[in-house]
Amino acid sequence: MRLAILLIGLLLLPCTLAAEPVTVGQSASAAVSPAVAEYLRKLATYKRAHAQYEAKAQAYWDAISAKRRIRFAKRRNHQTVTLDDYVLTQPPVYSGPPEPVDPTAPKKPPPPRPYVPVVADFLKAADKHFRFVPERPPSEIEFKRAYATVARGAGLTRDQVVRIYSFEASGNGKYDVQAGLESGKGRAISTALGYNQLLTTNTVSILAENGHRIVVALEKKASQRSGDAKTRLQKKIVVVRRMIAFSRTVPVRWGEHAKLAKTPQGLGPHALNLDIEVGPLLQTQKLIDSILFAKRKGVDRPLGAAELEMMNLTGDGNGFDIVSMPQAIRGKVPTSNFFQRGGYERNPVASRNNVVAKLLAATDAVMNRESKHKGARDMAAAYSQ
Repeated sequence: MRLAILLIGLLLLPCTLAAEPVTVGQSASAAVSPAVAEYLRKLATYKRAHAQYEAKAQAYWDAISAKRRIRFAKRRNHQTVTLDDYVLTQPPVYSGPPEPVDPTAPKKPPPPRPYVPVVADFLKAADKHFRFVPERPPSEIEFKRAYATVARGAGLTRDQVVRIYSFEASGNGKYDVQAGLESGKGRAISTALGYNQLLTTNTVSILAENGHRIVVALEKKASQRSGDAKTRLQKKIVVVRRMIAFSRTVPVRWGEHAKLAKTPQGLGPHALNLDIEVGPLLQTQKLIDSILFAKRKGVDRPLGAAELEMMNLTGDGNGFDIVSMPQAIRGKVPTSNFFQRGGYERNPVASRNNVVAKLLAATDAVMNRESKHKGARDMAAAYSQ
């Protein structure tokens, strides 16, 4: 620590170099400036307060994990999950003094933000590693029509399609909209792309687990074409198969898919979301996977748009935990039960709407507001055609 080195250095200075000789028995604090002494006092106070908070926080999030394991085990064993299977208190919040600033520390510029790949990177990777250039739509409404047709054919309702698009793409987002760039300005905050904001990891996972469904749909479409249109689509199917094979080079686990998706080659499959024929299939499959997951777990009723969005947003396991919860207890269960600590602390929506009922209501409110925009109205019209 810089202060420790400073203190040692001061104590070892020859007496002839000191303005006032340091006598035997004189405390080290006498050689420290008032500003440094005050910093050390505040630092000790902060460390004590923060250690107490951290102990409470760790115990809380350990309890969250333990309760989650209990719920998952109960569902595997077809047992009823009750209110007692959730942590019913809110996470502790640090309220002690802030960490003081070391007055001897040199001023450093803030660390650079990590670079987030954007559409240009996905296109470059797709071309370099797979010789693939997505077939872009002649207009935004054409992509909406293609997506709505696929979504409707897969069984998604108009309400689900329009409201999830409104929530994820702000009601006006185009087929190539990326998180953080909704207004066309700013900087990308993640690789989330398209109407349902798929991450690069989502794309790799869908191809690895359900790529065969996408190929079947494309082959069916190719069988109905002739001439150049058929040839072009058949070539596209070959590329999609190569991307599927690449996605299956790692174990079928989210963490493995995430690592693969961050590689230079792993960025390439994400460009499929921009293709007017493949993109709608990928975006739709993400939602269908969640619906099928809920059905396998015993939820046969149609999911409301906000409920389906919970699965889309938090992952199928945690999302199902929410949608399967009886209405009577949704106002009592904190949203922290469905997050890891880091994810919860980075998610102001979940912490602000801190019980399940509030989170669902807030999601519905956003959908209500954003579905009034022109893009959402166009999506509704496309679905109805």
